[in-house]
Amino acid sequence: MEIIDLSQEIFDGMSVFHSLPPVKMEIHATHEQWDGLTDEEIQTPSVYKLELSEHTGTHVDALNHMGKEFVGQSIDRMPLSMFYTEGICLDLSHKGLQEFITSEDLQKACENAGLEIKKGDTVLLYTNHYRKHFATENWNKGPGLTAEATQWLGEKQISAFGVETLSPGIPKISNKEVHYICGKMGFTHYENMINLHQLIGRGRFRFIALPLKIRGGTGSPVRAVAVFE
Repeated sequence: MEIIDLSQEIFDGMSVFHSLPPVKMEIHATHEQWDGLTDEEIQTPSVYKLELSEHTGTHVDALNHMGKEFVGQSIDRMPLSMFYTEGICLDLSHKGLQEFITSEDLQKACENAGLEIKKGDTVLLYTNHYRKHFATENWNKGPGLTAEATQWLGEKQISAFGVETLSPGIPKISNKEVHYICGKMGFTHYENMINLHQLIGRGRFRFIALPLKIRGGTGSPVRAVAVFE
C-alpha cells in the first residue's frame, strides 16, 4: 500500500484566502509547566492553541457554504461516504494564471489519461499552481473552473472535485457561480491541495479526506490522501 499526502501544513501565519482570518498558533502549555520547572530556558510545548477558519489550508466546503438556500446542510450532516471514494486526477498543468478550465478541457484530460469519470468519484485537477506560485504574489491568481464545467461535473454525479488553488473558480469571475452550482447539485469540492503531480499517469486510487465533525460547520480542514494498493 502507498499513501500520498495531499494536504498542506497548517502553521502560524500561513497563506489563506484574503477574506479569511489569519492562522494563529501559540503555545498554550509546556511540559516544564506540568513538571513545575519554572526556571527552564527551553520550553517544550505540550499543548498548542490554534485560531483559524474552517476554510484553512486543505479543506472541504460544506453545502451550506455554497449559498443561503442550502442552510442546514452543514459539514456534520453530510454523509461520510462523500469523503471516502474512488478518485482520479486529471492533468491540466498547461493552464496558466486565471485561465478557465472548461468541460472540453476536462474531457480531453480524461481521454489523454484513458480515464472515465464514474458516479461517486472525487476528481482532482492538477494545474501545478501550488508548486509554481504558493506564497507568491500570483498565489491568488490560479486557473479555475467555468460554471459550465462545474455543471458538467455535477451531471457526472461525482461526490466532489479538488483543486490546488485557493478557490475552485476564478475569484470575482466564476467562483461564486461554481460554489452555487455545487450546492444546487449536491456535490462539493476541496481547495488548497498539494502533491497532485504524484497522481498523474497512475490511474484510479482510493481517496480519503474526512472532515472534523463541526456542529453546523460550513467546512473543515481535512487530511486528504490518495491510497494505491
